[in-house]
Amino acid sequence: MATKAKGKGTVVGLAGQLIAGTNKHLANMTQVMLVGGSFTPVQVIERLQALVNLRTDVDAAKASTKAKLAVEKANMPALRTFMDALVTFVKAAFGSEPDVLADFGLHPKARAQLTVEAKTAAAAKRKATRAARHTTGPRKKLSVKGAVTGIVVTPITSGQPVATAPSGPSAPATGTGTTATATQHAT
Repeated sequence: MATKAKGKGTVVGLAGQLIAGTNKHLANMTQVMLVGGSFTPVQVIERLQALVNLRTDVDAAKASTKAKLAVEKANMPALRTFMDALVTFVKAAFGSEPDVLADFGLHPKARAQLTVEAKTAAAAKRKATRAARHTTGPRKKLSVKGAVTGIVVTPITSGQPVATAPSGPSAPATGTGTTATATQHAT
């Protein structure tokens, strides 16, 4: 009956147990026939130990990688800010010298001059977009005023706020808010 291990940790645990069992029960044997070959108990233990060592090395590498990623995550923003500041300095210092910028790995961006036709087309597109979106400039916005009609605002001149009881299907009406309002409008 073959034992099938599912996870890598389980395989390593089983390999450790097989090493212990081999030391205990197979140490007296001269040869063990496995996978079409014969192995001494020492060779069996070496192969099983290699499996354990591989998993241990992988786990150590993962832990090291996680630690390095954490250090990178902590230090990267400050280093990127430093690098961006250096790029800005180099562009300001050597902006007119493309050969020097190329030595730093930077390439000056030369803005292409638009033709007269392209400028005219761009202006027409801007005007059409502003008309379609009904956008206006800041001065034009100041002249736009809204007019509200049909709303009557009645000021309330009460010395103290009136507390109202909670209204609901089970709460009885107290009459403080409803009757007083009805009487005011009737007079």
